[in-house]
Amino acid sequence: MTKLFEHIGKILLMIKGGMNKPENAKVYWIEFMEQCVDIGIRSLPIVLIISMFLGMVVTIQSAYQFVSPYISKTVVAGIVRDSTILELSPTVICIVLAGVVGSKIASELGNMRVSEQIDALEMMGVNSLTYLVIPKIVAAVIMVPCLIVLSIAVSIWGGYLACIFSHIISKEQFFEGLTQEFIPFNVFFALIKAVFFAVIVATIPSYYGYYVKGGALEIGRASTTSVIVSCILILCADYGLSILLL
Repeated sequence: MTKLFEHIGKILLMIKGGMNKPENAKVYWIEFMEQCVDIGIRSLPIVLIISMFLGMVVTIQSAYQFVSPYISKTVVAGIVRDSTILELSPTVICIVLAGVVGSKIASELGNMRVSEQIDALEMMGVNSLTYLVIPKIVAAVIMVPCLIVLSIAVSIWGGYLACIFSHIISKEQFFEGLTQEFIPFNVFFALIKAVFFAVIVATIPSYYGYYVKGGALEIGRASTTSVIVSCILILCADYGLSILLL
């Protein structure tokens, strides 16, 4: 328990230490844009592929379970819609990003720490936390919700393709099911989860990478630990937000 509070305190101090005015706004803006590309654009292919197959699989499995003649086939589209918005896209995609983006952040900062590049920045008068950590967190908070919105759209489209190609339900029944009893708050809830998960995906790997000690072996361990901790915290946050907001 003492170790846990120690980690929490160091994370808070890390974020607080990065909340300083940039020495050169243009340089920091370039770094921020590079992080947006790394976190958002370069993660796009894996997000699109996973989202499409999630939608297709959920559609097939839902249609398999709801075979009763007393249940309207439009229910399948409603299940795909709500499952994708509330859970699959925000949680599954962010867990994937914790592995893809988080490991990259941890290994990048860890390598900079071990090779003394961070120390060199400090000696030049650059606040390394402001320059290296904060742009990653801000970029994640902006780009991850955008990826989640795109994931939701692609997942629903994947479910639509699965219905059409497998002849589970007609196109008209699918679109009817999508609009039946739709709750707009579900989209807002998904975006709230995306923001919280984005902070976890960027902050935890930054912490483990920035404070790594040792050599290449320790960098690998820090990267692995950051992914594991990020995934656990995402699941815990998912449970907590569901209790508070639903």
